[in-house]
Amino acid sequence: MTLVVIKLIPNALTALRLLLAVPIFLLILNEKYSYVLWLAFIAGLSDALDGWLARKLNVLSRFGAIADPLSDKVLLISTYVAFVLVELLPWWVAAIVVIRDLVIVCGAVAYHWLYGRYEMAPSIWGKASTGVQILFALMLITYQAYPVFPAFSLQIGLWLLIIMAFISGGHYVYIWGGKALALKRKP
Repeated sequence: MTLVVIKLIPNALTALRLLLAVPIFLLILNEKYSYVLWLAFIAGLSDALDGWLARKLNVLSRFGAIADPLSDKVLLISTYVAFVLVELLPWWVAAIVVIRDLVIVCGAVAYHWLYGRYEMAPSIWGKASTGVQILFALMLITYQAYPVFPAFSLQIGLWLLIIMAFISGGHYVYIWGGKALALKRKP
């Protein structure tokens, strides 16, 4: 019984991160940025721990492979939407982040329905883009609570976020579109 419970910990941490999207969203709407930083720290810790524990306990699962990036996306998208609602970001920046993710998810679903199961493996560009999204969100939240770095660094982060969204989104379309075309051409 104890072993079964221990093996559920990685997926429970992933679920926790998914659930944290709601209070983080609400705290941003209420401009309680120091609290958001604490919850973001917990979310980041759970993200690091769930993957490490899953590998350490040898309990990698299809659920974890899907739920882990999904939790990250829900957390990031809800955060960026909240930034727009409190006017920390223009709507079009959040739209770029959301549309990039929608293109990737819709492409993955279409690929799955048309060609079958595939392994979810983020590209280096996808990881870099997600990393930039996380870092920019943390910079923006930190700047609201404790303005410890110059405002121009937010502008640099913003443009890096936009550039990486286009590069990674384009890369996914190119790679998976190529795989789909190759399968379609097979007799």
